[in-house]
Amino acid sequence: MTGIILASHGGLAEGVKQSAGMVFGPQEDLVAVTLLPEDGPDKFREKLLAAVDSLSNKDEVIFLVDLLGGTPFNQSSAILNGHEDKWAIVTGLSLPMLITALGERMGDENISAHDMAKNIIGPSREGVTVMPESLEPAPATAAAAAAPEAMGAIPEGTVLGDGHIKYVLARVDSRLLHGQVATSWTKSVRPDRIIVVSDAVSKDELRKGLIMKAAPPGVKAHVVPLKKIIQVEKDPRFGATKAMLLFENPQDALAVIKEGVSIKQLNIGSMAHSVGKVLVNKVISMDRKDVETFKELKKLGITFDVRKVPADAADNLDALIKKAEDGLK
Repeated sequence: MTGIILASHGGLAEGVKQSAGMVFGPQEDLVAVTLLPEDGPDKFREKLLAAVDSLSNKDEVIFLVDLLGGTPFNQSSAILNGHEDKWAIVTGLSLPMLITALGERMGDENISAHDMAKNIIGPSREGVTVMPESLEPAPATAAAAAAPEAMGAIPEGTVLGDGHIKYVLARVDSRLLHGQVATSWTKSVRPDRIIVVSDAVSKDELRKGLIMKAAPPGVKAHVVPLKKIIQVEKDPRFGATKAMLLFENPQDALAVIKEGVSIKQLNIGSMAHSVGKVLVNKVISMDRKDVETFKELKKLGITFDVRKVPADAADNLDALIKKAEDGLK
């Protein structure tokens, strides 16, 4: 596993590490090194060397540093000398950069530091945006001229792949598309489309817009009503698509499954608490309707993966249902 060292002036490195932990959970071989006001260059280099020494794999190391030309960069460069064939440095340390790096490592435990560095540059740059969008600089003329023309609609009846859409994850999450989904789950299951399936959200232009903006680089996000995903299930033009489906509640998932959407497993991420619901773990609350829905899904042969992020241990849904039933008596 490639070791990741974060190096920064002040507490940036430690803060980014802590923030990433909220998304992915604790990570091995991830070390933050902080330049304090009293540290000279030699002292900071000692900290970097100690960080390298703490890694389980010292052959593959990537340094994510805050500022080109600063002491963290200069001292990282100094110890890179002689290791250029295996080690790498990327500047501009940020939370999106670290999340991308951790996602790359989760997707391939054997990824090299050089490949990781190449793979995180594009998404890290694309993660910089501005609102309102009118403040975004106009694209360079040359780049605009080189942009390929948009593909036209695929003719009806065209069969792509084997003609059947692939669901790499179907998740119930009352928050729908948010940071943990857009980062940890996307990196884990690698969809090319994220599809929010909700009649209510499909009619809410504000929520639709926010969801589109929350999609990670390289993944398209869509918001569709329930009837649309039922149509997509039968459309051979989606045969080459790997989709992550997001449902606000288990009732919507049950409705489309009963209409033939070929979901075999549901990931239960979070179900918000409200009046009449029982909190059964830190992020899931159920009422009687939810309990009955889960029981019906079980009768249909659906299995369940109850966890917030990939790094979490899975909860037992039967135990959570029992807790809900006891609390609702």
